[in-house]
Amino acid sequence: MALKIQPLSDRVLVEPQEAETKTASGLYIPDSAKEKPQQGKVVAVGKGKEDYKMTVKVGDIVLYGKYSGSELKLDGKDYLIMREEDILAII
Repeated sequence: MALKIQPLSDRVLVEPQEAETKTASGLYIPDSAKEKPQQGKVVAVGKGKEDYKMTVKVGDIVLYGKYSGSELKLDGKDYLIMREEDILAII
């Protein structure tokens, strides 16, 4: 199902990955102690600016700052919309 949202300018819509529920040693992490995810999948990309070409594309897995972007909910799913400059790296 295609999303009915198109980011404008240099903005990117990212679907955050789920927070870890278990540590590497096998301990379960309670909801109150889970870290906010800093990795996600790009689901929509704006057209960029006149003098700025977008680097990321739909389907890329990206790392972003802990407090980057604005949270929004579409069709029951959580997303972040942020400027491309808030993205730190493509994995």
